[in-house]
Amino acid sequence: MTSIEVAGEHLPIRAELAAAVAEAWRRLARPGTWWTGEERLTIAAEVRRAATCELCRQRKAALSPAHVQGEHDGGGELSSAAIEAIHRLSTDAGRITERWVREVTSGDLGEERYVEIIGVVACVTALDTFDRALGRPMYPLPAPIQGKPTRHRPSGAARDLAWVSTLAPEAVSEGDPNPYPAHGDKNIHRALSLVPAEVFNFFDLDVELYLKDHEIRDFSREYRAISHRQIELMAGRASALNRCYY
Repeated sequence: MTSIEVAGEHLPIRAELAAAVAEAWRRLARPGTWWTGEERLTIAAEVRRAATCELCRQRKAALSPAHVQGEHDGGGELSSAAIEAIHRLSTDAGRITERWVREVTSGDLGEERYVEIIGVVACVTALDTFDRALGRPMYPLPAPIQGKPTRHRPSGAARDLAWVSTLAPEAVSEGDPNPYPAHGDKNIHRALSLVPAEVFNFFDLDVELYLKDHEIRDFSREYRAISHRQIELMAGRASALNRCYY
């Protein structure tokens, strides 16, 4: 066990969880597949800005987000399509439609950059929610790590499962990062597979905040301080509130 500071006190925390959180922040600062480290941190900052965006607030309250037009309270460093994607994913993901995905990815953003945005949004949301649940202040964004994105699109990726292209386990080619042996190959793992690095980035964190794939249905042992039942009660409630179809 190691410790984490909460309200001036050092409380015990699983070493694996503390390491996963620290590594997630480091990965957010590094060059990704389609975005630089600086751009990834700009996306992270935009995730946080979306929480107080007036347009997002009005859309969330509307019968349909399409009924409210305007501009997001964005920082201005990213394209309007990227900002729209970040804000919608952060504040109203439950009402995203295939038509909206087609529109937002039709220009320079493209589905590859869009999928990497999803990965960054998911990780920042998880990390910030973790700190908020502990009553800790929001973690300051780290300094970006210089370097160029790899810009590698898996050759076997195809639009045959979802609204964006995904990489089937049997279509992984030599040279493609392969996240499936580590985390499983269910549809939820395939969701980010157009950008395989984001599958690693999210699920390396997710399995420590939640459970590893093989642990979820292993009811002979409790892997956390709370039981499977307690974990799934909270997960189910959060999913319902967030309109998570999965």
